[in-house]
Amino acid sequence: MQHNINSTFDDTKKNYTMALFSRNRAGILNRITAVFSRIKLNIDSLNVSETEAHGVYRYSVRVNTTEKLVRRITKQIEKQVDVLKAVYATDDLIVQQEVALYKIPSEVMIDDIQTEDIIRKHNAKILRIHREYTVIEKTGHKHETQALFDELQPYGILEFVRSGPISIGKINY
Repeated sequence: MQHNINSTFDDTKKNYTMALFSRNRAGILNRITAVFSRIKLNIDSLNVSETEAHGVYRYSVRVNTTEKLVRRITKQIEKQVDVLKAVYATDDLIVQQEVALYKIPSEVMIDDIQTEDIIRKHNAKILRIHREYTVIEKTGHKHETQALFDELQPYGILEFVRSGPISIGKINY
């Protein structure tokens, strides 16, 4: 069941988040990504995690495409063996966040009080302090995690990773 029920499809590309539910079986991820590969559609973000239902996993797939194409892909994936349900939604129908981790030199934390102010301003958390590095966590939307990255960059980011968005529907799937 899709939640965008317009009788005509808009040919405008938009961000869509697909929620695919399956049992944890070997090869299912490969079969799902093969659907995207066949039509040469890039996956912007992919996250797999266990759901509240025992043994059921959720694949959150973020794509930028037309509604017509996302609907077609959703139907193709739902036909896959071991896929229990496949739905898609636009950003207005989901609540989403992402997690970013930043590793910076610890010396900048000691030598420059501004880095501490930047971390506080962005409501980020310090996860680990080592004599050579400090690991910082920021949860939020991409523009928020990017803003912290941009402010920390002059101090030297040793390593950076962002989860990509994870989401929950505002309506029940």
